[in-house]
Amino acid sequence: MYKKIVLITGLLFTLSVAHAQELQARVTVLANRVSTQVDKKVFQNLQTSLNNFLNNRKWTNDAFQPNERIQCSFLLNIDQEAGENIYKATLTVQSARPVYNSTYASPIVNFKDDNVVFRYQEFQQLEFNENRIQGTDPVASNLTAVMAYYAYIILGFDYDAFSLRGGDAFFQKAQNIVNNAPEGRDVSGWKPFDSQRNRYWLAENLNNNRFTQIHDAIYAYYRTGMDVFYEDEDAARNGIVNALNFLNSIQADNPNSMFMQFFFQGKSNELVKVFSKAKPDVKARAKDILTKLDISNTSAYKELK
Repeated sequence: MYKKIVLITGLLFTLSVAHAQELQARVTVLANRVSTQVDKKVFQNLQTSLNNFLNNRKWTNDAFQPNERIQCSFLLNIDQEAGENIYKATLTVQSARPVYNSTYASPIVNFKDDNVVFRYQEFQQLEFNENRIQGTDPVASNLTAVMAYYAYIILGFDYDAFSLRGGDAFFQKAQNIVNNAPEGRDVSGWKPFDSQRNRYWLAENLNNNRFTQIHDAIYAYYRTGMDVFYEDEDAARNGIVNALNFLNSIQADNPNSMFMQFFFQGKSNELVKVFSKAKPDVKARAKDILTKLDISNTSAYKELK
């Protein structure tokens, strides 16, 4: 009997691990700017529904243990009502990757999407079918399409950061959402002509063979850079310089790409700390590349004297 209990317990544990979800997302919905006539419980319900949507859905075919789930956050800040149960919002998406042999988590995704329009009614069920993304109500389906898109972007970056080209399948899923994205009143961010910095261009860069060194850069930055710090700081910095060299090549061939802005968002403090104690020649090389690639944070890199 004891052996049977052990066997059953082990089987249940195996099943729970095999079906463990990939994301440990924290979704926050803010609606401070929305008319007081709208019952704020609607947005509390939306927040709960979005948390369930991201955390309870199986996004991959891989088995994740609970401690392997990807830490990420989604801040949906609703700016205004745009019609009956239709809202305009911004979405800030962040995720971090644990660094080997440390308690530090390195930022890997940190992006604000300014073009999220959706329809939502209290207790509305959030649905997403990657084979039928538009749904019967494109404006209503836009929110889950956006959330699923960034879930796949997060997964793609995380997999790329552990295995060279490991994220390809997830970047392709993000591209599929773009290709079949909802269309409706004020819905934007899915088309190349909407802007030069949107969901379309990010997915395009990540899947375009002209930008293949993107994946080399992500892998080099994390696996041959950040993960090596505990064992060999000089080797780790060289790995990160190597990643910057890949990015420099991308910039030379494709100036002003969406990916470059996306990659450096939220990384300047980390990069300054990484190279602050580097050897003079490595520090000078890093400063030279960083001030060219991440212009918006040039002042931060001036600390690398």
